[in-house]
Amino acid sequence: MPPYLQGLAIGLAYVAPIGMQNLFVINAALTQPRRRALAIALIVIFFDVALALACFFGAGALMARFTLLRLLVLLVGGGIVVWIGVGLLRDKPDMDRQADVNLPLPQIAAKAFVVTWINPQALIDGTMLIGGFRASNPGPVGLQMLLGANTASVLWFFGVTVLISCFSARFNHRTLRIINIVCGCVIVLYGCKLIVQFFQLAPVLLGW
Repeated sequence: MPPYLQGLAIGLAYVAPIGMQNLFVINAALTQPRRRALAIALIVIFFDVALALACFFGAGALMARFTLLRLLVLLVGGGIVVWIGVGLLRDKPDMDRQADVNLPLPQIAAKAFVVTWINPQALIDGTMLIGGFRASNPGPVGLQMLLGANTASVLWFFGVTVLISCFSARFNHRTLRIINIVCGCVIVLYGCKLIVQFFQLAPVLLGW
């Protein structure tokens, strides 16, 4: 299989599992007009591609070299994940199409940055998968795989946005509330798991 297609397949496997990025994009597709939702998806794609580039060109080496950085990502990132999950549990979603339509783009960008760059799942998975492209395939081959992975990000987030927005009329307030509760519980549990991993790894890595 050509390196580009390998990167595309791995990129889809990396971005497809439901996570905070997908929840953010899905929520936008459900509650915003399609044009606005596509703009939000584009912002998420920008940060996702930027993270992939950072993972490819050195984030993995930094986390492997600096133990404290890895632990910091687990502890602080886990706390932020729990906070985001609690926010979903407390949120009372509104299907009113006029709600938050004029949300400032800097605020949207800040949220997209949080669900991408301050997201241990994305950092760790990206480091292992995207960072591995360069380690195992130096030179042009690795770059082609990186391009394929970035293409997967574009196809996935735009595809999810269009698909969900086309069927958003089938959703109501109760449906969105149930989605928020389920996703909020999953995210809180995941955040707690990261914090537990911190306390498990800290004594080993720091020699306590």
